[in-house]
Amino acid sequence: MKSFIFENRTRAYFGKGCVKEHLGRLARRYGQRVMLAYGGGSVKENGIYDEVMQILKDAGKQVYDLGGIMPNPTYNKVLEGARLVKEQDIHLIIGVGGGSVMDCCKAISVAAMAKKDAWENYLGHPGVIDFQPVPVGVIVTASGTGSEMNGGAVITNEESKVKTGKDYMECNPAFALLDPEYTFSVPKLQMVSGAFDTLSHIMEIYFSEPDESNVSDDISEALMKNVIVNLREAIKNPTDYTSRSNLMWDATMAENRIIKLGKQTDFECHMMEHQLGAYTDCNHGLGLAVIQPVYYRHIYKDGIKKFARFAQSVWGIPSEGKTEEELALAGVEALADFIKEIGLPTTLHELGIEDIDVLKKAAGSCALLAGGYRQLTHEEVFEIFMECR
Repeated sequence: MKSFIFENRTRAYFGKGCVKEHLGRLARRYGQRVMLAYGGGSVKENGIYDEVMQILKDAGKQVYDLGGIMPNPTYNKVLEGARLVKEQDIHLIIGVGGGSVMDCCKAISVAAMAKKDAWENYLGHPGVIDFQPVPVGVIVTASGTGSEMNGGAVITNEESKVKTGKDYMECNPAFALLDPEYTFSVPKLQMVSGAFDTLSHIMEIYFSEPDESNVSDDISEALMKNVIVNLREAIKNPTDYTSRSNLMWDATMAENRIIKLGKQTDFECHMMEHQLGAYTDCNHGLGLAVIQPVYYRHIYKDGIKKFARFAQSVWGIPSEGKTEEELALAGVEALADFIKEIGLPTTLHELGIEDIDVLKKAAGSCALLAGGYRQLTHEEVFEIFMECR
């Protein structure tokens, strides 16, 4: 394995009733003023907002709302939140929601305290956080991104049409509360797309060097199989606690940095989807489902042994009667078949993305990463987008 240093600053509280059991005690560790951030309002409809608000009030907190965080949070929304934090001298930010809410809260925690332009120096471009961001706690209501146990914040700059994210250890949430029952009310398509995002994260790490025997790849295979089995169960019974709890922890394990240890990681597919999202605001998990099999058809020969191992270890495809190349491609096609099985889109047309000029602009602005089995060109990214149509 490659050399590494591992750290995770987030304490996770997992299980049924964990919010009621722990939130009040955790909130009392901070000052009186709390910003409660959430998305489009579903937390008010399902009762989670009222439950959290009552716990905070019982803990003696003065709560300020920041609602309306969108699925692809924008830098303007980050700045809105940062203004509220500064105006009200907020001591703790609590995000209630999925990855978009959690990412936005972490970005706000930086923007509110930064002395320099937050986008240019930290969020849009790599930087060094040499100050203390506002403490963040998260309550997960939609699993998939794993944002609850890392410092990443994927934000879209609407003006420059750039969607990107940087992971700073200083931005890890202080605590994360994960009650699988909080995810029961998530619509089926959102649940499935979130679970596919989890699977995508794991694949992006797995399909990279080193390929010799290593702990991270072995854990990744177990996680991928777990996502596949439990997503099938959750589709059959959306309120099955076992499957939803497994999917929730799969998401956390995919992005708490553990399986990245000793790995280069790829994430080119995520870069392609991010720029597609920057130009079209498409759903992240749905965009990944369309792009990922096409991307892998382009690169599988460059990592043929790992793709063959993927076919056998994850999908259970026998090697008998197949060349290594045929086995590798069979694994990619098994992934494509699974995407159809779980009801996710397989073309950009299904996402309403038709404009070739938009695809050219998204491809031309896509970050080209060197961690995968082969580095793409902007021209090949455009080819992939066209094949996704």
